Amino acid sequence: MKTVLITGANRGIGLETARQMGKLGYAVIVGSRNAAQGEEAVKQLQSEGIANVESVELDITSDESVKKAYETVHAKHAHLDVLINNAGIAAMNDLQNGQINLDSVLKAMQVNLISVIRVTNQFLELVKAAPEGRIVNLSSIMASLTLHPGDISYFPYNASKTALNMYTVNLADALKDTKVKVNSAHPGWVQTDMGGEGADLPVAEGAETSVYLATLPADGPTGGFFHKKDSLPW
Repeated sequence: MKTVLITGANRGIGLETARQMGKLGYAVIVGSRNAAQGEEAVKQLQSEGIANVESVELDITSDESVKKAYETVHAKHAHLDVLINNAGIAAMNDLQNGQINLDSVLKAMQVNLISVIRVTNQFLELVKAAPEGRIVNLSSIMASLTLHPGDISYFPYNASKTALNMYTVNLADALKDTKVKVNSAHPGWVQTDMGGEGADLPVAEGAETSVYLATLPADGPTGGFFHKKDSLPW
């Protein structure tokens, strides 16, 4: 049985991704900063008939927490078929006249970029030990320099996701001689706590891109940026 670890999987897109991966027969590890919320997510998924699901306390911003989570996962699993870096935050620029709120930029970069690197660095050898590992980084169309308008209000979030896409490209290149595939996913504007009730897509549809990239065949793409099965420009 293949195993998937999903960060921020106690709610929203992460929880729905866990649900869909579980229904595909994967053993699911719910990564959650809050241990109690992770356990609640496990109970919810189990009540829906997903038997092979467990949780691990995982604060992606903490070296200690990530290392401890790795030790917990490694004690049970010899390899990790899929790592989905789903956890992230929204961060806005609240200054005017071209000024940038540096605190917002730093916060966005710490969570949406640095913490993804932290988790991936820690779990990479487990992914490489899988027959055909997959790494999915949750990005956004707002990271695209081609498609997104230049609204400075969203700069902290946008910049962090643009940098994340660069990490995707560079990591994919570094692993090009392995069977690991690395891609960025744009889930769409999804009806979650972050996206709001007015968003375009239900959460079930918002998880589709992550699931698609997590289950790519051996001849699938790597180093790309996708929404569902469509390639997006950087």
